[in-house]
Amino acid sequence: MPQELLALLVGVVIGVAATLTIFAARRAKARAIDEASPQLPDAVPAMLDVLDDAAVVTDASGNVVAASPTATWLGALPGERLEQDELRALMKVARQHGVSEAQTMRIRSGRLSREPRLVIARAAQIGRDYVLVSVRDISEQERLQQMRQDFIQNTSHELKTPVGAIALLAEALEVAADDPDQVRRFSERMSAEADRLGQLTGRIMNLSRLQAADELIDIGPVAVDEVVQGAIEANAVTAKAALVEVRSGGDKGLYVHGDSRVLVEAVSNLISNAVAYSPEGSHVGVGVRSAEGAVEIAVTDQGIGIADGDQRRVFERFFRADQARSRRTGGTGLGLSIVKHAIQRHGGEVRLWSREGQGSTFTIRLPQKNAPDGATFGGKRPKKGAIKKALRKETTA
Repeated sequence: MPQELLALLVGVVIGVAATLTIFAARRAKARAIDEASPQLPDAVPAMLDVLDDAAVVTDASGNVVAASPTATWLGALPGERLEQDELRALMKVARQHGVSEAQTMRIRSGRLSREPRLVIARAAQIGRDYVLVSVRDISEQERLQQMRQDFIQNTSHELKTPVGAIALLAEALEVAADDPDQVRRFSERMSAEADRLGQLTGRIMNLSRLQAADELIDIGPVAVDEVVQGAIEANAVTAKAALVEVRSGGDKGLYVHGDSRVLVEAVSNLISNAVAYSPEGSHVGVGVRSAEGAVEIAVTDQGIGIADGDQRRVFERFFRADQARSRRTGGTGLGLSIVKHAIQRHGGEVRLWSREGQGSTFTIRLPQKNAPDGATFGGKRPKKGAIKKALRKETTA
């Protein structure tokens, strides 16, 4: 019995010793791993969380160990290498010299990205084992700068045409001073060029105002019926001269929130374009409807239509799908750009449907609002049913 008890005690002692040995070996191994791959300091993730620029931290093998919330577009995934060769080259410089110079480069944002982005990137070493790279996306600034340059160049070019024409006509008028018929003809052409110049400068100012202002100024409840009626009346003379009828219809009594003057100008620009590109004897339709909490104002023509390749560019400043017709009708190429910016300022959008030879439909979509208390029609407080009765009598240009 004493021998059995002694053997049991010896076994327990050996087991405990073996357990302690294994535990000590594991701790030593974990300590060695920690020493070989130290943990990222706690302050680094907290710093990444507040950065506006995209930032990524990699280990000595180039694998991502942490990233800022703004770095998702880089496609940086923990445990994987950065996809962009340009950034990896920059981080290699940082490992060699401690920090890299800021570099402007173009990189793709993930595997599925088509267009590279213009960025300013810089890398710096953190401690002995990590590298931080920060990436500032300046693609939007580049786009805006290019837009400004294009705007200045296009504006200068467009202004030169009527100014040059007026100068030449003034010289011709001086030479033909003794010929009343010539004087009359040159005077009419000068007047037309002056009108074109005034229209162009006015639209440039309107577009600049829409792009520069943070908020619309004169805003409030706007009756869509009055917007459509005002836009049709503004084009009545032009439509009559072009032998094009403008018709309106659809839902009545709808309201939106915004600047009535800006909205009338936007719809008027669409009607003006529709009339200009419509053949004689045709008609332009202006339809209004309420759809899913929005008001849609659609302007449809029976004109030449817009080619598929031009449809995505029609809202660009100074773009003209038909250069010859625009010159002949005095188009500035700014009308649709003004429409786009005006509607976007009202929280809406403009959609386009077009087929060559079948015509085009531009649809303005704006958030619908409830009619204000005491809503009026034609500047007077109506009696019950007066609005519908008045609108039934509405005539079109």
